[in-house]
Amino acid sequence: MKSGDRETVGEEGATAGRTRPAQPGLVLVFGPAGPAARTLPLDGDRLVLGRDLLHDERVSREHAEVSHSVGRWTVRDLGSRNGTFVDAVPVGGELVGRAPRVVRVGGSLVLPVADLVPLREAGVLSDESCVAGPLLQAALDRARSAVAEVLLIGGESGSGKELAARAFHQAGPHVDGPFVAVNCAAIPEGVAERLFFGARKGAYSGAEADAEGYLQAAHRGTLFLDEIAELDPNVQAKLLRAIETREVLPLGAARAQPIDVRVVAASHRDLRAEVAKGSFRADLYFRLDQADVRLPPLRARPEEIPFLVARALARMDPPLSAHARFVEACLLRPWPGNVRELLSEVRRAAGEALRAGAGQILVEHLRERAGTPLGEEHAPAAGSDGGDGEGEREPDRDALVAALAAQRGNVAATARALGVHRTQLYRWLKRHGLRQEED
Repeated sequence: MKSGDRETVGEEGATAGRTRPAQPGLVLVFGPAGPAARTLPLDGDRLVLGRDLLHDERVSREHAEVSHSVGRWTVRDLGSRNGTFVDAVPVGGELVGRAPRVVRVGGSLVLPVADLVPLREAGVLSDESCVAGPLLQAALDRARSAVAEVLLIGGESGSGKELAARAFHQAGPHVDGPFVAVNCAAIPEGVAERLFFGARKGAYSGAEADAEGYLQAAHRGTLFLDEIAELDPNVQAKLLRAIETREVLPLGAARAQPIDVRVVAASHRDLRAEVAKGSFRADLYFRLDQADVRLPPLRARPEEIPFLVARALARMDPPLSAHARFVEACLLRPWPGNVRELLSEVRRAAGEALRAGAGQILVEHLRERAGTPLGEEHAPAAGSDGGDGEGEREPDRDALVAALAAQRGNVAATARALGVHRTQLYRWLKRHGLRQEED
């Protein structure tokens, strides 16, 4: 993996156990040159964003001022030509509150962060296979440093569990050995035992030759069992025995054969809860839980999003670029499917842009539902990372009025500009006593 811009964005927990004070500041994550990860320290408790600082011709010489005091952020437009936007809402003068998700000035996007140091020290690493900010880098480092022969990985679907499994494999004693990845949820019913343990010729009707299983295929390497909670309970028991004895008994065989396999198990489910429900074997769980790594969701790693978008677009034919408002909208959405969902949606939107003859992917190419919570009635606000326990981060009444005015009262267009579902916007309007007709 090679280093991209070495300055990037941090999250709570990335410097656990630190004794130094936090250093609030801003991170430029996107500009006219594309994705970036450039830290912008505050000058005292404030910073003026301007053309010379951001190298953006669409930014005024003194465009906006961002300040921080006692956990509160203030964003003030300085009479700019193109306006200042906080979480896609235009700032009519000054906006005070908790940290916004993203501030847009001209064609540049900056993120206010509570502590710049993790980003400045770790950077955003990017290559053809991976984009990793400080939180993901820390998780991958924990996987590499695990000394156990078995690793348990938790995290939401699409958050990068196979990346952690490969990091564990590459740091092991058999880095040149096989890496066998198995999606337990995709194994057809009734064939799991044969697929895992192999079979001898004549073991069952149609077995015309010896066949090795996943465990034999991963000999002197690593077996990655994704979504292990979906594995048949009968196979769970035999898998436990294979891990403990380091032997595998193929179907139809009279004698077990030795195996040397490191095992990585992953699930988006809470396996302890599955054990409590009786759907996962307790003895297998305790055997797997020798070392564990939990991957943070993409919404806690916003600095990665512009790089992921750019990487997906670079693979299009012809390659496309992204408009700042498109990247802004991606930063504002929680992406419950994480990296997998984001990349899938970017590719779909890029295809739409190409069909329309556009040379750039625009916010209009992003579907309204893309990246939003699956349970619409429980959707968080656009700026919420869904995991900080602070509840919804919604615009105040004046900001909502300004956003509606900018879209001439069109609720659907306003919701798209804010990066939220229309239903979420209606809840905000009702809470602030702003009545709008359904459109």
